[in-house]
Amino acid sequence: MQVKKLDNCLVPIKAWTSFDDIEESALVQIKNCATLPFVFHHIAVCPDVHCGYGVSIGTVFPTKDVIIPFAIGSDIGCGVQTVRTSLTPDDIDNETIKKIFGGSKEYQGGIRTRIPVGFSHHSKKKGKEWLPRVPLGKNLTIVEEYYEAARKQIGTLGGGNHFIEIQKGDDGFIYIMVHSGSRNIGYRVAQNYNAMAINLNEKWYSSVPKKWQLAFLPLNSKEGQDYLDEMQYCVEFAHMNRNLMIKNICESIDEVVAGVTYDAHLDIAHNFAAMEHHFGKNVMVHRKGATKAYKGQLGIIPGSQGTSSYIVEGLGNPESFYSCSHGAGRRMSRTKAKNELDLAAEIKHMNDQGIVHGLRTANDLDEASGAYKDIENIMLLQRDLVEIKVKLTPLAVIKG
Repeated sequence: MQVKKLDNCLVPIKAWTSFDDIEESALVQIKNCATLPFVFHHIAVCPDVHCGYGVSIGTVFPTKDVIIPFAIGSDIGCGVQTVRTSLTPDDIDNETIKKIFGGSKEYQGGIRTRIPVGFSHHSKKKGKEWLPRVPLGKNLTIVEEYYEAARKQIGTLGGGNHFIEIQKGDDGFIYIMVHSGSRNIGYRVAQNYNAMAINLNEKWYSSVPKKWQLAFLPLNSKEGQDYLDEMQYCVEFAHMNRNLMIKNICESIDEVVAGVTYDAHLDIAHNFAAMEHHFGKNVMVHRKGATKAYKGQLGIIPGSQGTSSYIVEGLGNPESFYSCSHGAGRRMSRTKAKNELDLAAEIKHMNDQGIVHGLRTANDLDEASGAYKDIENIMLLQRDLVEIKVKLTPLAVIKG
């Protein structure tokens, strides 16, 4: 861990990576957060840090008495779920995986038929039992507006860095992993309350520059409480979204391989805020691309396409506000990846490992492993935050 107190900052910045390795745009965002009058104690920066909107991804940002919508982001509740199956590597090969994936002329049905990806959604609404219940007495205006549309989006993957993987654990079992979030309903909540915060901050003549994208809502305001309620709904929606996808993946496996059993699901979110007690005070901890790592708490740190992922156990380090990275983290923008990465080399990287994948054109390079940091180094940098329990090697991947 490195510690710095930059010029004009009110609190130190504690980083689980070298400050020299943090891109300038991300460092500017971190510094902006550290100058805010309501920032608490210090800011923790995970090793996967990279530039985002307002707050850099991989940042743990505690505040006093306010909540900042863009310190959580537009994909509220985005996270990862994994399930260990009773399958072993001897039970599954690439041909079996292609049957499970389906969605081709040769293999009908399967995951690709059951789970829409990208901007696609289900043609029919799912039952209300698959969505979180809208609590009585709460003012969930945005959730209620988009609730019916969300019934077609529950159980869908989305795009960007979201994925479905079949993986081989170093414990000898086959795992399923899903990375996805709250889809359009989370985006709408984030955008609405950020716009609301901007308007209120202008009304109050807030000293926080609008261009920083750090507009805030007081926790004791109606707007702040409404956002907390809608944010929590989106966190639960994202969890149930992953639940339904895992159910459909298991059904796809069962159609191809008989007698498979599944362990309890492990599910974590890495875009959310929560009231927690740290360094003697109750504060609102914003985790944007960061995972809880309380002592003994199990978590998931996925790698990039074609690299390992990890099930970890938190070590309960108070300096990180009991947090760790949410993944490998980007080392280049999507545009730069498409322009600079070598498509043939990235395909070879996947093929040489025998991974079933969908990397085909230059447009897919924004999610190639070359666009991301080295997950092995990321894990080394945070060895005082988490302990590795299971290393997961990819066998097949579906990207959003």
